[in-house]
Amino acid sequence: GTILVDNMLIKGTAGGPDPTIELSLKDNVDYWVILDPIKQTLYLNSTGRVLDRDPPLSIQSIVVQVQCVNRKVGTVINHEVRIVVRDRNDNSPQFQHESYYVAVNELTPVGTTIFTGFSGNNGAIDIDDGPNGQIEYVIQYNPNDKTSNRTFDIPLTLSGAVVLRERLNYEEKTRYFVIVQANDRAQNLNERRTSTTTLTVDVLDGDDLGPMFLPCVLVENTRDCRPLTYQAILPELTDPVHVNPISVTPPIQAIDQDRNIQPPSERPGILYSILVGTPEDYPQYFHMNLTTAELTLLKPINRDLHQKFDLVIKAEQDNGHPLPAFANLHIEILDENNQKPYFTRSTYEGFILESSPVGTTISDNRNLTSPLQLVVLDNDVEETKDPQLHLFLNDYTTFFTVTPSGITRYLTLLQPVDREVQQLYTFSMAASDGVQESVPVTVNIVVIDANDNSPTFSNISYNVKIYTDMRPGEGVIKLTALDADEGDNGLVVYEILAGSQGHFVIDAHTGLITVAPEVLLEVGRSYALTVRASDSAPPAQRRSSITTVYIEVLPPNNQSPPRFPQPMYSLEVSEAMRVGAVLLNLQAFDREGDPIKYLIQNGDPQQVFNLSQSSGLLALAKPLDRESTDRYILIVTASDGRPDGTSTATVNIVVTDVNDNAPVFDMFLPRNLSVQEEEANAFVGQVRATDADAGVNGQVHYSLANFNHLFRITSNGSIYTAAKLNRELRDHYELIVEATDGATDPRRSTLTLSIKVLDIDDNSPVFTNASYEVWVPENLPPGTIFLQLEAKDADLGAEVNYRIRTEEARHYFALDKHTGQLSLRKSLDYESFADTEATITFLVEAFDRKGTMPPGLATVTVRVQDMNDYSPVFSQKLYRGMVAPDAAKGTVITTVSAEDQDPPGTAASLVRYKVDVVQFPYSASIFDVEENSGRVVTRVNLNEEPSTVFKLVVIAYDDGDPVKFNTTTVEITVLQPSVIPRFTQDEYRPPPVSESAPKGTVVAVVTAAALNQTVVYSIVAGNEEDVFAIHNRTGVISVKKPLDYERVQSYELRVQADSLHVVRSNLRVPSKSNTAKVFIEVKDENDHAPVFTKKMYIGGVSEDARMFSSVLKVKADDRDTGNYSAMEYRLIIPPIKDGKEGFVIEAYTGLIKTAMLFKNMRRSYFKFQVIATDDYGKGLSSKAEVLVSVVNQLDMQVIVSNVPPTLVEQNKDQLIGILERYIQDQIPGATVVVESIGARRFGDGYSEEDYTKSDLMVYAIDPQTNRAIMRNELFK
Repeated sequence: GTILVDNMLIKGTAGGPDPTIELSLKDNVDYWVILDPIKQTLYLNSTGRVLDRDPPLSIQSIVVQVQCVNRKVGTVINHEVRIVVRDRNDNSPQFQHESYYVAVNELTPVGTTIFTGFSGNNGAIDIDDGPNGQIEYVIQYNPNDKTSNRTFDIPLTLSGAVVLRERLNYEEKTRYFVIVQANDRAQNLNERRTSTTTLTVDVLDGDDLGPMFLPCVLVENTRDCRPLTYQAILPELTDPVHVNPISVTPPIQAIDQDRNIQPPSERPGILYSILVGTPEDYPQYFHMNLTTAELTLLKPINRDLHQKFDLVIKAEQDNGHPLPAFANLHIEILDENNQKPYFTRSTYEGFILESSPVGTTISDNRNLTSPLQLVVLDNDVEETKDPQLHLFLNDYTTFFTVTPSGITRYLTLLQPVDREVQQLYTFSMAASDGVQESVPVTVNIVVIDANDNSPTFSNISYNVKIYTDMRPGEGVIKLTALDADEGDNGLVVYEILAGSQGHFVIDAHTGLITVAPEVLLEVGRSYALTVRASDSAPPAQRRSSITTVYIEVLPPNNQSPPRFPQPMYSLEVSEAMRVGAVLLNLQAFDREGDPIKYLIQNGDPQQVFNLSQSSGLLALAKPLDRESTDRYILIVTASDGRPDGTSTATVNIVVTDVNDNAPVFDMFLPRNLSVQEEEANAFVGQVRATDADAGVNGQVHYSLANFNHLFRITSNGSIYTAAKLNRELRDHYELIVEATDGATDPRRSTLTLSIKVLDIDDNSPVFTNASYEVWVPENLPPGTIFLQLEAKDADLGAEVNYRIRTEEARHYFALDKHTGQLSLRKSLDYESFADTEATITFLVEAFDRKGTMPPGLATVTVRVQDMNDYSPVFSQKLYRGMVAPDAAKGTVITTVSAEDQDPPGTAASLVRYKVDVVQFPYSASIFDVEENSGRVVTRVNLNEEPSTVFKLVVIAYDDGDPVKFNTTTVEITVLQPSVIPRFTQDEYRPPPVSESAPKGTVVAVVTAAALNQTVVYSIVAGNEEDVFAIHNRTGVISVKKPLDYERVQSYELRVQADSLHVVRSNLRVPSKSNTAKVFIEVKDENDHAPVFTKKMYIGGVSEDARMFSSVLKVKADDRDTGNYSAMEYRLIIPPIKDGKEGFVIEAYTGLIKTAMLFKNMRRSYFKFQVIATDDYGKGLSSKAEVLVSVVNQLDMQVIVSNVPPTLVEQNKDQLIGILERYIQDQIPGATVVVESIGARRFGDGYSEEDYTKSDLMVYAIDPQTNRAIMRNELFK
């Protein structure tokens, strides 16, 4: 009942008795209008329904024809009535998606637009009209993400483009939930309607952090690592082959702190190097692998030169963005025992008096005036320092000892020695520094005799019977007294003290008592002679003994027994003496000449000797063995067969040694030994061998027949390790010990020892792989085992346990500490990862539960495999499009769009399109969809009937596993040709537009027309930067954004014209006629001032320069073109001399020249300005400073070159740059000026020239003093 038109104002009346006109409605679609012909009033017919301007009814206007029939003349006139339906704000904005997503790199600059997903039909849509349907976007405060509204902003509320306001930091926050509100723009604020959505912003890891050395110990309350120092120890003079790669504790390792840069191929690698170090020659000794940080030794290090190295190592990225990290590396050089101790002499001889008390020092001479000095040195130790060596004797250790310290050592007496027991002590002595042992030296200790023995008679008394018929001088008895002393102390002298009554005399030296001259012996007389034996020592030290000789005189007869020439015989016989050899003639004398029979009465039970009964020759009957019997005392008799006709003699036989015995090992000492690994100079055990031979033949020396590099043996048979043993390499050794005697042709014996190497905890567990990489499908249940880790510890009895070292990984995974099975702690969701490729990289460690060594490490990379969770979803269930009946092949009709919620960048999220050829096969034959863009296009050149409607089924599918898909329907209507606008021209070429044209300047006007259609214009291509705008109803193209000729000189726009009905249906109908090209040329304006290449130009002029000599050339550039970039130069310079300006400039080249002479003006300088004006002096200007210093030959330095002058001239600028870099190291900002370049001058007076070489005359100007640098300074 609402009145639409109060009165039609048509002349005539339709009511009453005589109506003149007849009114009726035509084309009253849906009967929205009621006509009252009498009142000529139109009413709204809304009974039972609502007039809704908005979709789906979309009644924006009502058009009816009021037909007026003139009843008098019969004419018919139609009056068109158009009723516009005005909008009311009865709809809220509706977002096309429940939520929105965008991923932004953390390095994105502030002010960058990071999301434009609300543009077009992807954002919120309000089906109301005008301001009621216009959408504004704002960001609301999110209480659950309190930083989101200050981090992001929508400055242009109508566009909905989200802009970054604050810098992102992936390491602090990886995801934001931004609440975006869409509201319409109803004029009454209270009537505005709103709706909200959530924009999820994932922060992608960017390359903003450099490497980090491990292990990282954080500084409290920071994310910074404490300074890290790696440690390494090297023995000096070690062959690199034996230590490379050098073991560093902990191992050198760095990781990139940006761990999730995507794609992984973009993640930088890490390069390692040694930055600096002390001492400075460290590069001669060490090299670090660029990619593995493996440290290697290049050559052995002498600790005398270097005791330690302190290096700074650097880890940096290999992508040109280094972001280096630094750590310290301390390398300690251990003293390598590479020098054996040594004695200054190979043989020592000392002397000791046998009566010396314990503690007496051995002397170096028989006079005992100075001690015997044993000097032993070690080249590993300075000569002035005590080498702290251990000296040991291989024998007689109970008799002698050596002082324990000092460079010079002394031998002292431990117990008294007796020369009569042993006159000479010979032994070897060696020195050890704990690792190496010196070459043994021989020490001979001579025991000097002391008169500590008295001459001793064999009997206390002697009984002798003599006969009266004995002649004077005939022997009665020979006495022998032995004195063990030597020399005069042992030289015995005999004398008869009493009882001889002058009848007997004794030989003082032989002890033979004879009948005195002219003495007649009387039968029955008896004598008791007291005989003294004295040594020949000085009277004060002389010793003696006394015996008594009883002599009885018998009457003469022929029964006297045979007599041996002497009562005692002594001889030495080698044990190697052959059997049958005659040893001694024991022939006796019988006064009566009776036959004599010889016998061995006693002392030869084994019948080793044979005494000839008739001749008295003593011979060897059996082989001798000194080791079983070294002395024989034979009692021999000589008998003439008569009673009392037997006499005796004693034969002392000493068996001397030959080397006929090999050393014999003591089998009671243990032969199964053990030693702990990793201990150098550790005691292993001891062997002992004896040799039954005497002297040097019985001296035993030890050596090792194998494993000399691992073990050593001392002279007393003690066995030590010579190097650290490694049980893991070998746990048992069969060591062969060899014992040799000291003979010239020595005898040998060997003994095999079984040595077991005992284990210590010296190995960390080692994983079978240094890194593991495994793919794990998402959505697996917790507890699923997906990887078996294994580490082995080479030590015995090790109990290897496992654990996850990286804290964050423990939220995802569990590692069985006993089995090493890695399992899921919770299900993995590929879509929850911000990375394009979801990965988790972490460290695991294996450790010996009972050990002390550091754990072994391995890297595990778990790559989560996307399992295609989502199907593509079209944004609309039904798409509509319109097409011209003669549309060309490839014409775009509409665009379908589907999104897949699987993670961006994965195969499962890649959406592609195709036509379902089964449904509507004819439609599929003439229409197609582009696989990647979703644009629906004509497959052929169309020739279809207007108003025909086609249906096309489009499939969206992904590339996941398995493939998932969805479908939508596209309804395509073929339009009437008359409703498709046609442009008046195919191409428009308006006049050029100035680059300084203000916003709104009209550039061109395009025109298109269609029958009974309102035409709407749009720019569809070429306006990507939104520089131009077109009025949608008038076709006027104007400037929207500032133009810049220097950036873009021309534009090619493609404009399209559509009917208003098509536009309101949110469709476009490209055809052959409704598009046109517009070519817009930009006209350059002088909008850029010149820019000099330098702020200050520095040059020099020689004192002897002529007028108008070239000084330097200035240059200014202008971004404009044509005359706007053509320069005119001029100088602003104060008068210098006599009103002269001093310098002039060529206006169009910028070459500055002299305008006066500068004689005797060295060390003067001039400062002035140069002005550059474009457009040949009529345009914009800029200025620069000029400094000119006056120089002469004293400031110039000649540089000689071995290349021709032409080549130097060609590379002049490069040469100046090189020279300036050198000079500016000392004088910042210094400028080098080349005064001249010419041929090499040589010869007398430099009169000759060589054009294959060149001389350069250069000088340099210091900008601080404005004067030339002195030549001697320049030379330096």
